[in-house]
Amino acid sequence: MDDSPFSHVPIEITVSVGKARPQVRELLKMQRDAVLTLDRRVEDPVELYVGDRLIARGVLQEGEGDQAGQLAVRLTEVASGGGTL
Repeated sequence: MDDSPFSHVPIEITVSVGKARPQVRELLKMQRDAVLTLDRRVEDPVELYVGDRLIARGVLQEGEGDQAGQLAVRLTEVASGGGTL
C-alpha cells in the first residue's frame, strides 16, 4: 500500500441498502414503528460509496470477535483503479 501523506486520512464510506420513493403524504403519515419498503431484497448486495462514487458491493453480516453485534459488510466486488465495477 502507498505510504503517501494522504494514506492515513480517514474517509467516510456510505453503505446503501436500498431506496424508497414514498409520496410526501405517505411520508407525513409515518409514525414510530412504520415500515418503509425498499427497492431491494434482503439477499441483494449492498453498495458502498465514497461521495457519489460507487467503490464496492458486498453483503451485510455481523462483525466478529471484538466487533460481535456490530453490523459489517463483506466485500464481494471492488472497483478497479478507474472506479468501475
